[in-house]
Amino acid sequence: MSENALEDVESFRARAKEFIHANLRPSVGPSFGMRDVGSMEVELALVEHDRALQRALYEAGLAGVCVPKEYGGQGLTPAHQRALNDAISGFEYPGRFQAPTFSPCMAVLLDFGTEEQKQAHIPAMLRGEELWMQFLSEPSGGSDVAGALTNAVRDGDEWVMNGSKIWTTGAWWSDWALCLARTNWDVEKHRGLTVFIFPIHQAGIEIRRIEMLNGSKEFCEEFITDLRIPDSDRVGDVDEGWTVGTRWMMHERTLMNSSYVTMPAGRSEGGGRIGDALAIAAAAGKQDDPVVQDLLGELEVLELVSNALQRRLGDGMRAGTMSPQASAIGRLFHGSAGVRSGSILFEIVGAAGGAWEDEDGELAERGVDFLMRQIGSIGGGTTEIARNVISERVLGMPRERAVDKGIAFRDVPRGPSSQHSEA
Repeated sequence: MSENALEDVESFRARAKEFIHANLRPSVGPSFGMRDVGSMEVELALVEHDRALQRALYEAGLAGVCVPKEYGGQGLTPAHQRALNDAISGFEYPGRFQAPTFSPCMAVLLDFGTEEQKQAHIPAMLRGEELWMQFLSEPSGGSDVAGALTNAVRDGDEWVMNGSKIWTTGAWWSDWALCLARTNWDVEKHRGLTVFIFPIHQAGIEIRRIEMLNGSKEFCEEFITDLRIPDSDRVGDVDEGWTVGTRWMMHERTLMNSSYVTMPAGRSEGGGRIGDALAIAAAAGKQDDPVVQDLLGELEVLELVSNALQRRLGDGMRAGTMSPQASAIGRLFHGSAGVRSGSILFEIVGAAGGAWEDEDGELAERGVDFLMRQIGSIGGGTTEIARNVISERVLGMPRERAVDKGIAFRDVPRGPSSQHSEA
């Protein structure tokens, strides 16, 4: 095979299977999720294990399947990535790197980063050396990402940033951030934004962990005070951050079908819950219950439809026959199906969903999972926003009336909790 010839998919699949079976352990549960894993030391050990897994995949030529070779990837096709997803199904994988390090962060750098930024960071991501987070949501903003109040003021060849971000999963153990900030208060809100990158652990950034109802402290809030960022760490043009942001959010919505993400087949679009459900039904002794069998059938259908939908959306967007905004269709279905999947598992568990002991095995903690099921409709962009995107940008329905249209952002009325120092 010549140096420029692509490895055929079946050869790649065989090579991936050989490495995976020889080097990776069978999966014993979610690689990365919202359950409380215990102490800080346990969490950090799991992070380091993911770094080691990612490094092993890199050294085996299985990292960055669709990333260009000049940035440390394999330069292959989405079909090769799907083959890897099939091959790694049932085995451990570096889940903490898939989102948001590879998508949307790496994807945004590939789309908008300078050559220096790509060379500095993408190979490091693929080697497991850099874990990235997105500093996007703000305490006062809700789903209105464009209403960012965190601001950056230019000072020569640097920018000085002040503000706060919230709901950043895993910021306390990550390395770099992709951040949306306001750089112009005298134009409409969408026109005065700029995107930056910077190391998370440095003077000027304070991280506070937020404890959720299940004991997990993965969510974080970041307070940014006089953080100095070199202009070389700006992504895209000044005040054109919304152009970057719309692509950024498209990558976020298409995470489960991204050609940059290694996601074991059967663990993704519809929640990947059918395997869990079968184990729960067996543990509860309900595998022959006709009501439970109906619920299992519903889960199977959700998974099949979700997988088919995501493949169709991915193929359509890559071929240019569908707008990138169609990614919101998959986002909406994924969020809705995930909520229903969590409810179905809770129904199957029965009484153990309300009270359990450690020895309940597969039945334990399913009640907490039920209470946490709405996360899938919020994280990665809310399903409400997805409905708006579908109606306005896919179906072409009239846009909702915007009260801040044509108004400089500094003149948009804001409540006391949203007051912010302005440049």
